[in-house]
Amino acid sequence: MRPLVLCCLQILATVVSAEPAALQRPIVLDQTPVMNPVGPVVPPADQPKRPEPPPSQGGVLISDVMGRDRSINIFAGFTRDVGSVSSRLDNSSLNSTVLAPRNSAIEKLPRKPWEDPEDYKALGADAYEGGDGRDRAHRNIRRFVEAHVVPVSPWTEGEKATALLDGDRQIWWEMRDGIKVLQPDGIEIDSTASQVGNGEVWVLNGVRNYA
Repeated sequence: MRPLVLCCLQILATVVSAEPAALQRPIVLDQTPVMNPVGPVVPPADQPKRPEPPPSQGGVLISDVMGRDRSINIFAGFTRDVGSVSSRLDNSSLNSTVLAPRNSAIEKLPRKPWEDPEDYKALGADAYEGGDGRDRAHRNIRRFVEAHVVPVSPWTEGEKATALLDGDRQIWWEMRDGIKVLQPDGIEIDSTASQVGNGEVWVLNGVRNYA
């Protein structure tokens, strides 16, 4: 029996020594708890940053402020009636200097801005009656408004420009005894009512000759 026992022990020792090393190592379980990340996720250092969006092109426009100054609200109303001008004053990419006559200056005119002596001469007192008359009145209003909108801003002293009015002569402004004056009309520019994203609104103490 003794030799048989020794033989069995030798066989058992051989089997144990032949087990793979992986079976002899203890199994370690990963007990790290799964957690949601807290705070912003930081990209790897080698990952390129996403470009910043371009700055907003919005802002306050001339069309937003034209009606705020009651001293020029008559002219402001005229600008809204002229589509080409109102769309320009509402466009952030088109700069303008608006030469807005005071209400009192418009009220002192010998004729209304929509009237033209030539119309009365050709058509009489009914020149602005009916559909054709309204069209003539609108054309005259458009000329009046376009004569007071300069497609330049900033507009520097002495810089010559022309208003939107077709065939308009060159105009400029200069300082005289501390007063800003529109030339060659010699009209006093009382103040700057507004400075906004697409230009400025200047208050005039007179009216340009737009005929």
